[in-house]
Formats: sequence, C-alpha cells, structure tokens
Amino acid sequence: MSDQFQPNTQHDHSISSDPVQTDAMNSGMFPHPLVSFLVFISWLMLQHSVSLGNLLLALILAWMIPKIMQAFITRTPQLDWLTACKLFFVVLYDIIISNFRVAKLVLGPSHQLHPAWYRVPLDSDHDHVNTLLAMIITTTPGTVSAGIDLQRGDILVHSLSCVDPDADIAEIKTRYEQPLIQIFHAQPREQDA
Repeated sequence: MSDQFQPNTQHDHSISSDPVQTDAMNSGMFPHPLVSFLVFISWLMLQHSVSLGNLLLALILAWMIPKIMQAFITRTPQLDWLTACKLFFVVLYDIIISNFRVAKLVLGPSHQLHPAWYRVPLDSDHDHVNTLLAMIITTTPGTVSAGIDLQRGDILVHSLSCVDPDADIAEIKTRYEQPLIQIFHAQPREQDA
C-alpha cells in the first residue's frame, strides 16, 4: 500500500520556460483582455442598451467566451499598435475611395475597363502578414486576391482595371505590406539562391 502513487502536495514554484504555458498560468480572470473587451462592447452595441441586465450579461460573455476560446488562441503576438491604427485608417480610406472608383468604372463605358492579373511578391514568410495582406487586397473594391503561393512567394491578384501593374504592386507593398511587416515585427523573406 505504501508503494502506491502519492499525490504531490508540494507546489513547484519554478518558472516555466514555455511562454504559452506561462501565459496560461498568469492569465487570471480574463485570459485575453482584448477579446473580452471586444465581446463586451459588441454585446452592448448589439443590444442598443446599457441597462444593468445587459451590462451583467456582457460581462459574463466577456469572461466566458475567451475562456472557451483559450485553447484555440495559443498566444497574442506583440503588435505595433500605433502602426496598426494607422493602417486601419489607410485601409478604411482606400475602401471608401475605391468604392467610388469602381462605381464609376462599372457604370461608365466598358472600354475604360482594363482587367488584369498580376503577382505581388511577398517580402515576408509571416503567416499573419501574408493572410492579412490578402484580406486587405480582397476587401478593397476593384481587386481580389486569388491565392497565396508560398512556394513562389507571391499573391495572385485580379484587378478590375489596371493600366500599370508595376505601380499597383508598388502601391500594395508600400501602403499595406510594409506596415503589416512593421506591425507584426516580421522577419524578411529568405531569398532562394
């Protein structure tokens, strides 16, 4: 009987070297405060009311949803928030202006349309950077990203009207890709020899 497993009653106070495990241990009541905040605000906005009941329910959801999602969110990357806010407004501005340009092209004579396919070479292998770049390209009216080719290191883009593909590629890289690389502190793509 004495050889059976005895539970260890002593606590190991050593610091874990695994950042994910360390974050989970130190997570406290709200493991992902940003997600909790967004859930809280979203619930109140959806309800159009700041009553005591809605505040309480928003707080419960802001606690419960991130707790349930905790296993799926491995870590929150360190972000450059100032650049992220600037990029948000750049993309918002581009979406608004592009809507007017696309409306003018679609409602105008068809000979003004110059649809084109082109490839935007990627400067980073960072998954978040490349995925968000493809999403931004797709959400900006007039362009659609057809796919990310990791072997070639580029994104295939279709443009509703493109006179100079090189100028469009340069604009995508400077307005969207470079800020994304800065936001995620991404490393440059390794060039094949």
